[in-house]
Amino acid sequence: MTATTDSARSSLEALRTEIAKAVVGQDSTVTGLVVALLCRGHVLLEGVPGTAKTLLVRALAASLELDTKRVQFTPDLMPSDVTGSLVYDARTAEFSFQDGPVFTNLLLADEINRTPPKTQSSLLEAMEERQVTVDGTPRKLPEPFLVAATMNPVEYEGTYPLPEAQLDRFLLKLNVPLPSRADEIGVLTRHAAGFDPRDLHSAGIRPVAGARELEAAREAVTHVTVSPEITGYVVDLCRATRESPSLTLGVSPRGATALLATSRAWAWLTGRDYVTPDDVKALALPTLRHRVQLRPEAEMEGVTADSVITAILSHVPVPR
Repeated sequence: MTATTDSARSSLEALRTEIAKAVVGQDSTVTGLVVALLCRGHVLLEGVPGTAKTLLVRALAASLELDTKRVQFTPDLMPSDVTGSLVYDARTAEFSFQDGPVFTNLLLADEINRTPPKTQSSLLEAMEERQVTVDGTPRKLPEPFLVAATMNPVEYEGTYPLPEAQLDRFLLKLNVPLPSRADEIGVLTRHAAGFDPRDLHSAGIRPVAGARELEAAREAVTHVTVSPEITGYVVDLCRATRESPSLTLGVSPRGATALLATSRAWAWLTGRDYVTPDDVKALALPTLRHRVQLRPEAEMEGVTADSVITAILSHVPVPR
């Protein structure tokens, strides 16, 4: 029986409660992961080491009745280590395909910028086409399929910045901040009480949603109304990035489509069947920050992608 819209929404909202049993003070990041699930999109989590990026994705996986696998990206990782490869069987004298870890519902690509571009690009087809081609044969990936990649800031040694084409494949880029003092005290208190981040089952995390609820929720999001005024507002915001003197690369039409999709998902999560300008504003930064490129001189002056997008949000007329 198909799950109702209300029960699907309740199940996805319960994800936040379950994840909070393991991760303290990352509510906006958790919300971003839920939005990505609704939009069939992928998520890039960026933050300094030790901010629970990997734990966050593992807690999400433990809260979902979905298959999940993890790949630790390293400088010597090969593309076939991700996608799979043909293996020779001496008994049959034939080659057979052995699935790589990408054949799963939720793939944790840990420290994706620790591996060279050749291996990073092994995910391009999987993320966009939902398939992997090996030896000329395309192989469909399971549905649903989500890549949650963690990344350390590029100024750390031994990292390889993701190219623009790959960044554009991620629906959202979520910055994982350092916790506040109160949240950090909460983290230490949990550890002092015996919390083990390697054993999420003992932390009480249980699956609260699965493929059925997810599919019902995705179907409900498609019925969220978008007025012509909102569509025009999204286009105006993205076109403004292309005209910004601080940017060499603005948001592409794919980015505009992504912003519309995330705004609809957020509207549905908050209990509405229509999109408002505030929904667009709420998702503009995580949806667009990785789709723009700063001019070197602007970067030297301390300008950031977030500050440029925030300025554009304050200048582009809001529909009434």
